[in-house]
Amino acid sequence: MSSEARADALEHYMIAQLDKPAGLSAQPPAVRRGAGALFGGPSPSGQRPELTALAAMPEHPTLTDFIRFRGTPGIGNHILQSANDALRKGESEETVLACLLHDYVLNLMKPDHGWWGAQMMEPYVSEKVSWAIRHHQALRFYPDSSVGYEYPELYVRIFGKDYVPAPYIKASYEYARKHKWYMDARMITVHDLYAFEPGMKVAIDPFVDIIGRHFKQPKEGLGFDGSPVAHMWRTLIYPDNPL
Repeated sequence: MSSEARADALEHYMIAQLDKPAGLSAQPPAVRRGAGALFGGPSPSGQRPELTALAAMPEHPTLTDFIRFRGTPGIGNHILQSANDALRKGESEETVLACLLHDYVLNLMKPDHGWWGAQMMEPYVSEKVSWAIRHHQALRFYPDSSVGYEYPELYVRIFGKDYVPAPYIKASYEYARKHKWYMDARMITVHDLYAFEPGMKVAIDPFVDIIGRHFKQPKEGLGFDGSPVAHMWRTLIYPDNPL
């Protein structure tokens, strides 16, 4: 497994601890590790939760509908905790929104989730928010003492002190470090660190107005607006379609 895959596995493990599903199977996973969590993608240990029936989606689904009805509890808790930490510490509404959205795509796809997540949200948020989501993936590997972000100790223990990110991750970091929106992406990583509190439940209600002001909800509903990423949302609406 590559270093990036191991790093992703660590984050997914931490997310899984927020709300472990009951009845985990001890059998080897039947799907690839990169499969989205909503599709039964295995935990880093290789265990795969039993899939349960999903609630029906509204005719014109909104972002809040997706967070409520098309996400695993662990990922939902994580992104809500992250957004809550940003809100509590006085971040801008766009930063709060970026924290709320930054890992939602893990329900669909895990590898390169920063790029996938940015693409999924791009038609509906400001360019700055999608840019921040894209580059948080690389920034998490690099400390920034100016905002108190240190390289996670768990990364040191698991990957060793001499771990070096892949060239494309390093290139993304170096590009982002010089960009005017660097700090917007950096703050996602900062609030990410405080979003793995087991047993902590955060409601979506405090973020509904922020979503209304900064997320361009299509009147047709996400997945049905003809955007270049509508298929990504439809995939989550209909995760059991065979084709």
